[in-house]
Amino acid sequence: MPENYRLGYIGIMIEDMDSVEQVNSILHDHNKLVIARMGLPYRDRGVAIISLVVDGTNDDISALTGALGRVPGVNVKSMLQKNI
Repeated sequence: MPENYRLGYIGIMIEDMDSVEQVNSILHDHNKLVIARMGLPYRDRGVAIISLVVDGTNDDISALTGALGRVPGVNVKSMLQKNI
């Protein structure tokens, strides 16, 4: 793996179910970064939660989280491995 690649975690909470298709489209467009994905619909609260493990450059991961963060009704948080 190239030196500038980092392992990371992205948490996505979708509060507007009309945004699910757009989120899935963005994830499809960035699928080369995703090494694991788990999605949980929490119907009692009307939200969907997606957890991702990603491996990529800072720029690629930032592009993904930025695109997700611009979707209405979607909250995104990320955590990246420290530079060693």
